Amino acid sequence: MNKDLTQGNPFKSVWLYALPLLGSILFQQLYNIADSFVAGKFLGEGALAAVGNASEITLIYTAFAFGSNIGCSVVVSRLFGAKDYKGVKSCISTSFITFGVLCMLLMAFGLFFSAPILRLMNTPLSAFDDSLVYLTWYTLGIPFVFFYNVATGIFSAMGDSKTPFLFLAASSLSNIAVDILFVTRTPLGVAGVAIATLICQGVSCILALGFLFKRLKSIETEGKAPLFDKTLFSKICKVAVPSILQQGSISIGNICIQGIVNGYGEAVMAGFTAAIKLNNIATSCFTAIANGLSSFTSQNMGAKRTERVKPGLIAALTMSILVALVLCLSYTIGRAACIGFFLNAPTKEALDAGSEFLLIVSPFYFVICVKITVDGVLRGSGAMHLFMISTMIDLVLRVLLAWIFSPFFGSTGIWYAWPIGWLIAAILSVSFYLAGKWKKANL
Repeated sequence: MNKDLTQGNPFKSVWLYALPLLGSILFQQLYNIADSFVAGKFLGEGALAAVGNASEITLIYTAFAFGSNIGCSVVVSRLFGAKDYKGVKSCISTSFITFGVLCMLLMAFGLFFSAPILRLMNTPLSAFDDSLVYLTWYTLGIPFVFFYNVATGIFSAMGDSKTPFLFLAASSLSNIAVDILFVTRTPLGVAGVAIATLICQGVSCILALGFLFKRLKSIETEGKAPLFDKTLFSKICKVAVPSILQQGSISIGNICIQGIVNGYGEAVMAGFTAAIKLNNIATSCFTAIANGLSSFTSQNMGAKRTERVKPGLIAALTMSILVALVLCLSYTIGRAACIGFFLNAPTKEALDAGSEFLLIVSPFYFVICVKITVDGVLRGSGAMHLFMISTMIDLVLRVLLAWIFSPFFGSTGIWYAWPIGWLIAAILSVSFYLAGKWKKANL
């Protein structure tokens, strides 16, 4: 059901809207870690290292899909808040055409350049073939990833955070079952993990699109909405392009860091893969809450109710800090068990590497949750340049510091790059919010 976020108590509105989004992201992460879990438990450390290595490249495609999601959803939120339902429909069709072309280009890129990228990442020969197989199958499923993300972003933009949650819950649980089935009942190995994911992504995408088109038919408009609108295309790109560049740059930065980690062998690669999956759960939870705040901000700015944004931010920050507390305690106290969850008979080196990462990084979740949540206001208002500045500085610092520290401190030096980058980026994001320039941003 569509929901108007410009009415009612802001604190209550944000919590009721963001909780399903938080549940959705947890299932999304369950979906993402299923491949690593199954590979590590049923195929061994080598397979886990291969899947984790390949996953850093798949995050580039996910970055494009996420940026497209944000570009469409922020504009749809603004139109929905302004009660321009004809514009909402036109924005959606314009988005599908635009991002359809983009995902075809990405597929072509992936099929031709996966192998060279794996070589640039210093992928060990023992993991190269499995990494390439996983990447090839994942590339074939890019359209499913794209259109599913855009569809769920549209639901969220119209105030419906429950429908994406239900889709993700069903698809994530089924993905685990199909992963295990393909790995244990077929000789496909890592390819079986990738094929299972592709099938589940395809089913989820088709169902999400079906429900979306049904929802749109129920919204009455005066006259037929244009199939492609140049003005809306420009507004979508204004938000989507910086989001894609930001997310894509983060993925490229992660690939650079993965390349440094790869130099320490399969055991450290496996430990890092497990730890980074757990770390991604944390940052994705904060991002989900921030996405809810972006929709809340955009709808209220569309309705000219900017005064509601500050209490909405306080509500989102409260939720983010509580999540940070739970994850920090879980990852520091139970770090060995968390890493061991992904591995069958893990080596001491793999456990030590992953545990050390969690011990160093997780206390700083209280810092990064503030940065990401405040970014939700900047992004929702359309102040994309401010959002990008802090995020890009974080990225550059993490890659640079990982490269500088690793020769002196080994893999431990790489882990310390995260909190330093997060701290500086958080200071910048909060400064940008307090300066108030986001209030004057226009789409």
